[in-house]
Amino acid sequence: MILRSLPFLPLVRPAALIVVFLCVAIVNLGARGDWILLENCRLILNPANDGDSFHVSAGNEEYIFRLYLVDVPETEGTEPGRLIEQAKHFEITVPQAIEVGEAAKTFTRDKLAEPFTVFTRMSDAMGRSKIERFYAFVQTKEGDLGEQLVRNGLARIFGAKAIPPGSSSSQPERQKLQQLEDEAREEKIGGWGINLGRLNVRAPNMFAFSVFVPGGNPRPRARPPVNSSSRISATATPSSSIVPISPVEAKRSLSKAKNPLGKIDINTATEKELKMIPTIGPVMAARIIAARPFRSADDLKKGKRNRRQKIRDHPTIF
Repeated sequence: MILRSLPFLPLVRPAALIVVFLCVAIVNLGARGDWILLENCRLILNPANDGDSFHVSAGNEEYIFRLYLVDVPETEGTEPGRLIEQAKHFEITVPQAIEVGEAAKTFTRDKLAEPFTVFTRMSDAMGRSKIERFYAFVQTKEGDLGEQLVRNGLARIFGAKAIPPGSSSSQPERQKLQQLEDEAREEKIGGWGINLGRLNVRAPNMFAFSVFVPGGNPRPRARPPVNSSSRISATATPSSSIVPISPVEAKRSLSKAKNPLGKIDINTATEKELKMIPTIGPVMAARIIAARPFRSADDLKKGKRNRRQKIRDHPTIF
């Protein structure tokens, strides 16, 4: 027998051996400490993609990756508490935060239109998909994607921390992200400028985003000298990076700015915004729109059962 031919191995029952082997296998599967480099990755278009989490193909494999260190506003109301947090960070309303999330989703899709590089340790990032989701740093031809999102006012500094490849600490990267966010806030672009019609204004291409290198120090791309013509002023000026908005859109944006942070005006909310609220589906949203105007949100208490009472008491209603 094999067991007897190994004098150094104590005789144990087969069931015990199975347990031992399973334990060894679990330990090996959990050993995900080294950075894995995936090159020539491609974005897989998927309705579940958003600005900081997306489906990726690498060779013959499909993954879902979630960016380290940054957080893009949600594009739907499945997590209203999180949306309220995100809206408060940018000092905007919940519906405006959703607009920022949609803009970030488009921004990421455009940046990942060409092959890109992924650094991951296969650390589980949770998620609702059947495919396991992992945290990662993603590098486009311009550098780190998370930095680009923050610099353009489309993400906040929030989420899982990690020491970037080639670094000994996460602090320098967090400090850099803070600097990029301060610049976006100062220039009033992205979420910081949505009330001024500057959601789709983009930061000047300064090539300042980090390029992480396994086993080496992260290096920023060369940054040309800053001058008055290369920076975006706080006041919008005609340029190819500014998307014109119609008078109707401008009026709607100003109307949103008057609402308290994280609130939805029951008399002006769109069907999509109403469906963010738990218990409201397409039918209920249509009924609410048909019953307008309400003198106050308290009018929602009137109605059969307790559904409208629950809607009235939801923290996003204004």
